[in-house]
Amino acid sequence: MSKYYVVCGSHSLLIEAPSAELAAMRLMDETMAAHVWIYDDAGLSEQDRRDHVILEALLHLGTSVLVSQRGFGRCDAGQFGVPELLEQWHRLMTGISRLFVAAGLAPRRVMPEVAVQASNPKLPR
Repeated sequence: MSKYYVVCGSHSLLIEAPSAELAAMRLMDETMAAHVWIYDDAGLSEQDRRDHVILEALLHLGTSVLVSQRGFGRCDAGQFGVPELLEQWHRLMTGISRLFVAAGLAPRRVMPEVAVQASNPKLPR
């Protein structure tokens, strides 16, 4: 696997991935991971979930993800649009959520980091 430098807005990641596109998707997953809980909330509609991830992306990401094998801030390996990556990520999370339901499994219990720290004061802040 190749090493990739991935940047979007103020987020950056150095990872090994099979392709530049998968490296870009990994940054998207890392950035949006705190919002996975919306896919387990039965009270939210599909449009509510989509609106939530779009709003979070607008607030925290740039318009494109730059991927390079040479260093941060370059795009020699590729430049990927955030809207397209976000749509792929949203479809993936929706599919995983549906698989959990179809398998009869309880929804994942993803707690925001603040709640986890509050419930366990021994964790560093």
